[in-house]
Amino acid sequence: MDYPRTPEELAVAGRVKDAMRQQCVPQIVRAWYDIVSTYRNSDPEICTTVFDCMSRYISWIDIGLIVNDAFIPLLFELILVDGISEQLRAAAAGCVFAVVSKRMDAYAKLSLLKRLEMTRVFGLISDDNDSELVSSVAALVTGYALEILECSKRVNSEDAKVVSMELLDEVLPTVFYVMQNCEMDAAFSIVQFLSGYVATMKTLSPLKEKQMLHISQILEVIRTQIRYDPMYRNNLDILDKIGMEEEDRMVESRKDLFVLLRNVGRVAPEVTQIFIRNSFASAIASSSDRNVEEVEAALSLLYALGESMTDEAMRVGTGLLSELVTNLLSTRFPCHSNRLVALIYLETITRYMKFVQENTQYIPLVLAAFLDERGIHHPNIYVSRRASYLFMRVVKLLKSKLVPFIETILQSLQDIVARFTSMNLTSKEPAGSEDGAYIFEFSQAIGLLIGMEDVPLEKQSDYLSSLLTPLCQQVEAMLMNAKRLNPEDSPLKIANIQQIIVAINALSKGFSERLVTASRPAIGHMFKQTLDVLLQILVVFPKVEPLRTKVLSFIHRMVDTLGASVFPYLPKALEQLLAESEPKEMVGFLLLLNQLICKFSTLVHDILEEVFPAIAGRVLSAIQSIVDSSGPEANTEEIREVQELQKTLFTFLHVITTHDLSSVFLSPRSRDFLTAIMQLLLHTSCHHKDIITRKACVQIFIRLIKDWCARPYGEEKVPGFQSFMIETFATNCCLHSVLDKSFEFGDANTLVLFGEIVLAQKVMYEKFGDDFLVHLVSKGFPSAHCPRNLAEQYCQKLKGSDIKALRSFYQKLIEDLRLQQNGSLVFR
Repeated sequence: MDYPRTPEELAVAGRVKDAMRQQCVPQIVRAWYDIVSTYRNSDPEICTTVFDCMSRYISWIDIGLIVNDAFIPLLFELILVDGISEQLRAAAAGCVFAVVSKRMDAYAKLSLLKRLEMTRVFGLISDDNDSELVSSVAALVTGYALEILECSKRVNSEDAKVVSMELLDEVLPTVFYVMQNCEMDAAFSIVQFLSGYVATMKTLSPLKEKQMLHISQILEVIRTQIRYDPMYRNNLDILDKIGMEEEDRMVESRKDLFVLLRNVGRVAPEVTQIFIRNSFASAIASSSDRNVEEVEAALSLLYALGESMTDEAMRVGTGLLSELVTNLLSTRFPCHSNRLVALIYLETITRYMKFVQENTQYIPLVLAAFLDERGIHHPNIYVSRRASYLFMRVVKLLKSKLVPFIETILQSLQDIVARFTSMNLTSKEPAGSEDGAYIFEFSQAIGLLIGMEDVPLEKQSDYLSSLLTPLCQQVEAMLMNAKRLNPEDSPLKIANIQQIIVAINALSKGFSERLVTASRPAIGHMFKQTLDVLLQILVVFPKVEPLRTKVLSFIHRMVDTLGASVFPYLPKALEQLLAESEPKEMVGFLLLLNQLICKFSTLVHDILEEVFPAIAGRVLSAIQSIVDSSGPEANTEEIREVQELQKTLFTFLHVITTHDLSSVFLSPRSRDFLTAIMQLLLHTSCHHKDIITRKACVQIFIRLIKDWCARPYGEEKVPGFQSFMIETFATNCCLHSVLDKSFEFGDANTLVLFGEIVLAQKVMYEKFGDDFLVHLVSKGFPSAHCPRNLAEQYCQKLKGSDIKALRSFYQKLIEDLRLQQNGSLVFR
């Protein structure tokens, strides 16, 4: 079994073992016994070799040859006697382990385990963890406990269950000691074993005193296993390579331990909460050499407990929760400067915010933790950044409950606000993405605080002005001096402006559209002034893509915040954004227009009519350039960008048509592009490999038919459109594209597309009448070799009112035509 074997080799091995069982195994076992009995004192090495050999045989020979009145007493005598070779004693323990692990019927196994009287070896496990004997006996004891647990699951009789529980009760204290003090056998999973044991308690209510004691010991094992080793303290604090590896290892190993903790918490919630309270108390009192690791482990237990609680239980503060949260918030740890302790402390407070929401008397303690050196003012940059993010979450949760504290909060953050409103990066502190996230979260927290309607208008104006005014002044100063910029300083100045836009953007998230436009227009006026300033960036730095992207993001934000009052600023903004757009930027530009159309619908008609010709020209040109340059040397990145742009264009056209804005296509300046757009839509609806994109294009055609074609026989709004739809779209998209084998009816998305294609035919019949039907039946169907009787049935179904019946019939028709042609049709 030590080597991989083929089935044939296993069969041979089986035959060898069968023959050995019949012919010589009893003699071999007798020889083992005689050798050990004879040489136990004079040649312990040969006896050790015998036991190592025995442990390989026990799994497949008759267990009665070993479990008898001769061998078992000999094995235990050698394990227990002092003064002989430790290797020999350990090898004897290995043989008993093989006996314990032998596969057999659960009742027979339970009887065997009871007969072994294993309690006599428990005392051998001592503090000498490195000893070979202790390791071997530890593996034996844990293996024995696992086998009892497995038996308890497989036996059904009450008597057998009682026996298994009695044996478990005997062995568990030793198992817990092994788990906490000895090197564990790699094959034994602590979590798996303990989870199995805890599962046996789920049906027991109430738990007995002994089981309660075991629960406490399991919790102690969990605490031991999740505690960091003090030797890594410095590495973890500065987070070097060793520290990162140790943290990753611990995060992984804690996952299963915390699942176990949650299960224990469900079986014995009160015992679990008492244990965590006591861990907390002993961690605070622990000596400085273990303090950091003890406190971090206790806080992690408290955090994990919070994860397992329902929102309701947390709000009510069941059990000792109120005491635990009070202790958490009011305790000052000497080791708070440590990164790990500071992070888990803030995470744990955030985890229990549902309790604080209901118990507002704790808010001052929560704020103190976030605002002093334990949180945002922590000397470690990782902690202060995380504190900013968690503080934003706390503000979101507590909202109006924080209004009485706004003054206090802003005073506590005065130094950070000052640093943040006079952003001045130097070459020594480059603006990384983490700084951007930090500024964003901090600004959003401040915005959420001061943007509430509960804040009096005058104070709200003062707060907002004290933030926006200095930030805008910095931007204006940089824009004024842009021409005199030293090339070396330029990247830093641009980074500064980026951070300022990020900050203002995040700040505005706290203000609702209703507040800035309806109830407090003065606040809206301040954001309009800010928008005016930031739009100047597009004029002064027209080719700096990162700045353009940030300004575009801010315009998105202002559309949501200022509502329709943003309109006067849009022409200038769109003109500047469009002026220098590369394909990648054009995608962002189209997304902005999509947002405007979805929010304001036909109100944006004039703006859209103004920019559409430039968009159509630019995008169609980009698509054509890729078609022209396609070859082995083509730039794949450019192709990918244009493909993304093309996909966004179809969404844009879809949004236009579904918001009653298709008249934009017909303006004098846009008509030049109409033919190219129609051909692109037709080609895509027939051939594009993305079925969702094809469906969008078919839906665009359906809307255009409804918008542009009056019924019956009104004047043509768009000359040539009706004949294009009847002669080209109907034949190519509705017939030939679905006849192709690549059109898979088994695919769910393809079926949805097919439904739209059938709907398009229905709409064309309603709008074009017999003109459509006659052309399809006389020209389209014959080209696909469609029998006349099927064409007539199609006409009847189309004229009927049951769209589902039409779809089912048309699918059957297409499938029949495919069989008939055997897939020989080529695309027209």
